[in-house]
Amino acid sequence: MDQQAMMVASGVNKVFRGGDVGGRPVLEDVDFTLCTGEIVGCLGKSGSGKSTFLRILAGLIPATGGGVTYKGERVTGPLHGVGMVFQSFALFPWLTVLGNVELGLEAQRLPAAERRKRALAAIDLIGLDGFESAYPKELSGGMRQRVGFARALVINPEVLLLDEPFSALDVLTAETLRGDLTDLWAEKRIPTKSILVVSHNIEEAVEMADRIIIFSSNPGRIQVEIPVPLPRPRDWNNPDFRKIVDEVYGHLTTGHIGKRGVKSDQISVGYRLPDAPVQQLAGLIETLIESRFDGKADLPALAEYQSLDVDDLFPLIEALHLLGFANVDHGDIALTPVGRIYGDANLLKRKQILAEQLKTHIPLAAHIRKVLEERPNHRAPAARFLAELEDHLAENDAANVLDTVINWGRHAELFAYDYDTETVALEDPEGHA
Repeated sequence: MDQQAMMVASGVNKVFRGGDVGGRPVLEDVDFTLCTGEIVGCLGKSGSGKSTFLRILAGLIPATGGGVTYKGERVTGPLHGVGMVFQSFALFPWLTVLGNVELGLEAQRLPAAERRKRALAAIDLIGLDGFESAYPKELSGGMRQRVGFARALVINPEVLLLDEPFSALDVLTAETLRGDLTDLWAEKRIPTKSILVVSHNIEEAVEMADRIIIFSSNPGRIQVEIPVPLPRPRDWNNPDFRKIVDEVYGHLTTGHIGKRGVKSDQISVGYRLPDAPVQQLAGLIETLIESRFDGKADLPALAEYQSLDVDDLFPLIEALHLLGFANVDHGDIALTPVGRIYGDANLLKRKQILAEQLKTHIPLAAHIRKVLEERPNHRAPAARFLAELEDHLAENDAANVLDTVINWGRHAELFAYDYDTETVALEDPEGHA
């Protein structure tokens, strides 16, 4: 059967107005086509604009530039025939399961009897038969997310847009629900013709998708598309499955660590530093030094060993790369000589090494240190640096970056931070860390 285009995004741009005059570009020139008969997985670093893109496709938020068509018609608002499932269950606690599922039909002004009939059918389809009268507080997380799927499916959507729908669930519950959904799709028990699923779990995306698109960051663009020509059901331990997982890891690491100007010697004061606490960085280095890895590891194996998904692992490996503690290339990570020295050092020596790496590789840390050294009292309000960051980043991103660099700087004793006065100061005004 020939595939037909269901949704087409052409040159989609999105700019969020923030601290800087021109706003913060989140998406830039995104071209994408979702066809009938396919499930597409969408992966990328946290903050790459994946969820924003999904909401633009659904007509929930407008694009700043470019546009989207659904079955040939331009999207100008929320779409009929498109169902969405979010990470948060977003159920109304005062409504029963039946009431929550029926809600999606009320806007269509269907008679009450028809709404009830279709809602009961959707509830049964998704495996919640017998829980029609239960309230959300009586349900487990997996059951509540099933209600979310029933609410999306009850409108008989031709397109399903899924925004990390399994990430709030435990591993076994997510596996079961994911399997149930793909079974419904494969057996054509739902009228849905196309599915786009945003995920932070690489194996999950490879299990579900016919192809995977990977977003790069700052701003978000589709970096690469990877086909997944594997028969269903898919075995995570199958060599062909692992080969595609490795390929995805390779593109993800190349996209936000290697190319596109995100090397540690090319970043600016306003770079969006990854949220990676020193304690976790030290722990990951210690893991890499273990005999099983001996300083280097395949990222999928490391992620599995540490029970980390993409959103947890990638900030850590990016931080290790930026700080000069590790090199990352095509899905592999290897400690640098200084990374090995740091891992074998005592606490005092680690502080000294981290301080030197911060001054050498992280412009924001070096800038804060320089400002404090030049001030007569060697102190400065944190708000002064936050304002500078807001010239480059959105307000929330700027605050997160400042928190990160303060965490790194305090542990290195490069500078101190007083949480009561929100002031940054030199640890030792007479000395030089």
